[in-house]
Amino acid sequence: MSAKKIPTLSKSKYLAGLQCPLRLWHQCYSPELASETSPVQQAIFDTGHEVGQLATRLYPGGVYVETNPLRHKEAVWTTLRAMQDPGVKAIYEAGFLENAVRVKVDILGRLKGGKWNLIEVKSSTKVKPEHIPDVGVQYYVLKEAGLDINRVFLMHLNNQYVYDGRELDIQNLFLSSDLTEEALSCQAVIPMVLKELRNMLASPEPPEIFPSRICSRPHTCEFLEHCRKDMPEHPVWDLSGITQKKLDELTRMGIVDIRDIPDSFSLTQIQDRIRTCVKNNEEYASAELRRQLEAMEYPIHFLDFETLAFAIPRYRGTSPYQTIPFQWSDHILRKDGTIEHREYLCCEDKDPREELTAAFLDALGSKGSIVTYTNYEEGIIKKLAEELPHHSERLLATLDRIKDMHKIISKQYYHPGFHGSFSLKYVAPALLPEMSYENLTVQEGQQAGLEYLRMIDPATSPEEKERIKDALLAYCGQDTLVMVKVREELLKLF
Repeated sequence: MSAKKIPTLSKSKYLAGLQCPLRLWHQCYSPELASETSPVQQAIFDTGHEVGQLATRLYPGGVYVETNPLRHKEAVWTTLRAMQDPGVKAIYEAGFLENAVRVKVDILGRLKGGKWNLIEVKSSTKVKPEHIPDVGVQYYVLKEAGLDINRVFLMHLNNQYVYDGRELDIQNLFLSSDLTEEALSCQAVIPMVLKELRNMLASPEPPEIFPSRICSRPHTCEFLEHCRKDMPEHPVWDLSGITQKKLDELTRMGIVDIRDIPDSFSLTQIQDRIRTCVKNNEEYASAELRRQLEAMEYPIHFLDFETLAFAIPRYRGTSPYQTIPFQWSDHILRKDGTIEHREYLCCEDKDPREELTAAFLDALGSKGSIVTYTNYEEGIIKKLAEELPHHSERLLATLDRIKDMHKIISKQYYHPGFHGSFSLKYVAPALLPEMSYENLTVQEGQQAGLEYLRMIDPATSPEEKERIKDALLAYCGQDTLVMVKVREELLKLF
């Protein structure tokens, strides 16, 4: 029997193997098990591509190399030809293949004396831990290819840059961090890691790895749903805030179901509450829950914002990834039980902050508690107070009225249907199954941001714009109405 052929590793596969060997196994041998790329994830990829293209402006006189991974050898030859041409000052998406590892270098900058700078471009605003092995394996392959690398840089967005509304200042939009020493520090371990990954891929069976925190760190694995499909209804990672150390300990004990965790196993107070509720299939509600829910002053405003954050600033006076609210919903519960709904959605491609702020300040008035879910809305209001000083006094005056229902519920209540999460997307179905988000066209916040961008796109037809508008209003309105109904449902417990 011939030996098993080990696939060539790419940079992305190497990084996948570092996160989880099973993820690499599936990428190589069973990619059909992956979940489809979501529109949100695709938008992240598209943003990275857009940022990468902008960064090349800082290295003029360069050439692009074909990026199709199925034609990598062609990319390598194109790169070699460009390197031999002294008139080419930079190579974008330079391709290399050494020791059965292929990489694409975002920017390879030519220096005098045959030296090169390796520049990796990220759409983040800072260097992250996962960027170190990223540049490290690129440096390894380039050195194996015989290149004389002078410095290794990670170029990322500068969140202190403020767009003037006219032309992007590319020089100030980006910052470069020198990661040469960090890349060098990886070199001794890379051959050992490659050997381990290849030995794993040479095995007849995939590695046995239980789902844990690594499934989403540093990136959510595309095989997560497959790996969790045969897990119990209440797996141990549903314990809110459980550490990887504790998960490893439970794995060694052969425990994957919360109901099998012995009472002697040390957990935090909230984790112990979850374990008790799941084991007994019962809710937990403290006496303090009722007091806090009833302490709200009428008229009670249930407020939710929808926001987006452009990697490349779009409006004058904004910065990379600055949060821009474009929509709000306010369900107003009066003492007699009547409910009024007010809402706002910016339908044009313009900075919505001034109009949005004036409208929601008018809706909130000066009386009544303002109920939010998490402190996200509070952060938005504080930021608007900085950005719109003429509204600052009224905006800051609302802060003392805010009641965070997420904080109340997470401390005073639990339902087994929460599955360890206090997100409204878990709380609502457990308490109000009739108010499922599954029937909505827009079902979560990031999707709302993408749909908003489609709505303000000039290429979108008027009919489609209207459909998106209705979907956004329905989603944001559901978020605030759900809060009204959740409070009502919880008060029925007493």
